[in-house]
This record gives sequence, structure tokens and C-alpha cells, in this order.
Amino acid sequence: MALDLEEQDGQTPLDPDEKAGLKAGHLTTQAQLNDWEQTNILKAVRWLQRTRDPEVLSEGFCRDLHKQMFKDTWKWAGTFRRSDKNIGCDWTQVAVKLKNLFENTRWWIDNKTFPPDEIAARFHRDLVWIHPFPNGNGRHARMMADALLASMGEPPFTWGKGADLVSGTEARGQYLAALRAADRNDYKLLLAFVRS
Repeated sequence: MALDLEEQDGQTPLDPDEKAGLKAGHLTTQAQLNDWEQTNILKAVRWLQRTRDPEVLSEGFCRDLHKQMFKDTWKWAGTFRRSDKNIGCDWTQVAVKLKNLFENTRWWIDNKTFPPDEIAARFHRDLVWIHPFPNGNGRHARMMADALLASMGEPPFTWGKGADLVSGTEARGQYLAALRAADRNDYKLLLAFVRS
């Protein structure tokens, strides 16, 4: 039986080749996939806690974290997407856009351009916009932002009191609205949400 994925607002559809990369063939519904991925993500959280002083602002760490989060689910975990999506830069520009984001973020930190929360929120929004991977970009970008905060000696974001931001919940709606406002360079909603 094939995996039946429900498209929700803010989610990026997978193409047939990406769907074929599913390792867990026993999964048949979106809910099962979400639960399976969440179990994998919890393993990645433990991996991250054991990782000493990671170079968060690097392509290697970006890929490694995604791989740790999704390696038990997708064969392509940690591999940049190879097709355009409904969000994100042209797929051929992912590595360049990431390099620019990492350099800009280093500059923001070194020059104290914004407070730490705003640096992490802007980093998160830009990483979501680049959309480096076929799937899991929002969850990955949230973990990357929290890792960035840790590298600055700051506590992680609460992300809407830890609400489910994957399923179609009210908190997910607030999160997506905050990201869309940040796309228009209005970060008030996102800065409020990340600490709510």
C-alpha cells in the first residue's frame, strides 16, 4: 500500500522520486508518517545534546542535523532538494543561498546588529525560505534556530509553548501567519510567537 500524504497549508508536496525515498514502507498515512518522523527527531535532539560546540553556521552541520532528524525515514535525508517547490529559491541555488545566510548571520552576531532572539528569528525565516530539503524544512529550521541560540549562550525558543506545528492546529496557523509577515519584513508576530 502506498503512502497517502495529505497536503496541508504551508507544507511542501513531495514529488514521486522523493516519495520513493521512504525507508519505512509500513507507513501508509500522514499521521503515521508524522509520528514516525517525530520519533526520529527525538533521536536527533539527543544527538544534538551530545554534540560539543557544533559549527551551526555551516553547510556540514545543516546537512548533518537534517540527516539525524530524518535518516530513519527518508533515503535522501541530509541531501539538498533537486527540484523546485512551492516555496524556496531555485533548487540550483540552495548551497549559495545557505552560504550567504551563514555569512550574514555571522555578521549580525559579530556586529550585534539585532538582539539574539531577532538574529535567530531572522535566521529561521531565511532558512525556511531557502527550503534546502525535500521535506522537514520547518522542523529542521526550528532546530537550527535553537542550536544557533545555544551557540550564543541563549535559551531555545518555546515555539508556541511547544505546540504541534506540523498538523493543522491553531498554533500552526499562528506560526505560518508570523512567517508570512516576516516574509514582508515584519518580524513582530514571529518574535512574539517564538517566545510564546
